[in-house]
Amino acid sequence: MKRAVDKVVVLGGGITGSVAATALAQRGIQVTLIEKVPEWRGVGHGITVQGNALRAFERIGVVDDVIAQAYPFNNIRLLTADGSQIADVPAAHTGGDHLPSTIGSLRSSLQEILLKAVHDAGVQVRVGVHMTSYDDDTEGVTVHLSDGTSERCDLVVGADGIRSQTRAMIGIEDQPRPTGMSIWRIGAPRPEAMTCAEVYYGGPAYKAGYSPINQAECYAYMLDEPLDRESFGDRPLGEILLERSEGYGGLWGQIRDTITADTVVNYQWIEWLLVEDSWHRGRVVIIGDAVHACPPLIAQGAAMCSEDAVVLAEMLDGPGELDDLLQAFADRRLPRVRRVVEASMQLVEWEIHPETPGADPGRVMAETLNSLVPPP
Repeated sequence: MKRAVDKVVVLGGGITGSVAATALAQRGIQVTLIEKVPEWRGVGHGITVQGNALRAFERIGVVDDVIAQAYPFNNIRLLTADGSQIADVPAAHTGGDHLPSTIGSLRSSLQEILLKAVHDAGVQVRVGVHMTSYDDDTEGVTVHLSDGTSERCDLVVGADGIRSQTRAMIGIEDQPRPTGMSIWRIGAPRPEAMTCAEVYYGGPAYKAGYSPINQAECYAYMLDEPLDRESFGDRPLGEILLERSEGYGGLWGQIRDTITADTVVNYQWIEWLLVEDSWHRGRVVIIGDAVHACPPLIAQGAAMCSEDAVVLAEMLDGPGELDDLLQAFADRRLPRVRRVVEASMQLVEWEIHPETPGADPGRVMAETLNSLVPPP
């Protein structure tokens, strides 16, 4: 039986779009990837990638390259603000025992590997343009682009992130909502003693931590209350982070000692999103952060997005009516992503209100990760 799609346009060249485009093209589907930035390359801070994301990367043939440039580990340490150990906890192998439970990676290094995979799979890549409108009919969909050109295809996959223009364009009104937290992120030299992710509790902020991302570097973060950026004035973010993180010891204290006013700091409010309704309208479907974005407290963002991408490709490679396949895709994915989003938001609530009776973050985190061990 003829499959439902032969040509697909993917909107967005981040992790979600890159994995989706590669997975579809590897199945013999003609793919055009549209990326709005004129220079499509790997950028960004560190990222924690869990085993089920690695399983998705394995399915498109890049997992060995991803692990080789990263720092794998199988445990997480919980510490007090001064760096004293509370517990050393094994991390669930959500991708299977043959893969690390977790890796730390430079987001830019990971993206460069995915860029190569996209090109190696034969995907046509168009940069510096974006979709301005589309015409959906019974035979296909025409994507109109900002440079005045158009692409004709059987399906549009919106993988354009939490601020998805595609989501709004197809009439889904859900919008990202604030969690009540913000996050500071920096890159720093990796102390030799850092061999896994560590999380600090009880300090000046809600929580702080870090992950090694390769032999030489680490990625550090601090979860804070949402601050009004206008209150920063012209002060460098590094200077503000130094003030707000005062009191953390251990290796976080060592990392803090490297922060200066010139340190590159990423600061943003943390938002969340979960679209409970159908993820498609006609021949346009949205995936990844465009439909579900979770706070980073379980570090499942990249995993949920990558799973979406490979599952969608798998389902589109089979027979069936397109509308039925797209609905079945959302029905298959929604319970899993809902579990992660709801658990992440429960952890946010307990971080903000640690005095809550019955709060048990360790149990919720362990139960959530263990539930993700079966393949999606």
